[in-house]
Amino acid sequence: RGFTYKAEGPLDLRLDPEKGVSAADRLKEVTREELTGMLAENSDEPYAEEIAREVLKRNRKKEYIRTTTQFKEAIETALGFLPEEERKEAVVKSCKRCFQALRIDVNSEFEVLYSFLEKLPGVMAPGGRAAILTFHSGEDRLVKKTFQQFYREGIYQDIAKDVIRPSQEECIQNSRARSTKLR
Repeated sequence: RGFTYKAEGPLDLRLDPEKGVSAADRLKEVTREELTGMLAENSDEPYAEEIAREVLKRNRKKEYIRTTTQFKEAIETALGFLPEEERKEAVVKSCKRCFQALRIDVNSEFEVLYSFLEKLPGVMAPGGRAAILTFHSGEDRLVKKTFQQFYREGIYQDIAKDVIRPSQEECIQNSRARSTKLR
């Protein structure tokens, strides 16, 4: 369903293909301001403006992005202004961030997480503890701010001040662990 930029496939990104609109359809209808905001807020993409400009340029020409490869090519074109020695690494990082941002958007992942965090105090036993594992900065920011807000409001009696990160050994055993944070 297009969850990687490394393989050709449809740009769908929906966790449930029966619900919502595909990432390709979302890109077809998005405004430049929406896409810039989506890329910046959902994945801290530093080249959000340039990438949004390129996607919208293709939309105006009716060259809609329908596949993972087309999205990657749009990102490569948008970053064409970078010096050649920096460009390859920047494209890889931007592809990861942009696919993430688009996946978060089409699946309403932040809305689902926020809804979960809002309901959490009501389902916890008195004196209970909650531990949330996040995988990127946007999720972590939302969890951290919600925990802090509930602490200030007296809903939570205590919150951990520090985040727990995986050890180097754990990251070697499981490379996906490197970006995780436990709160």
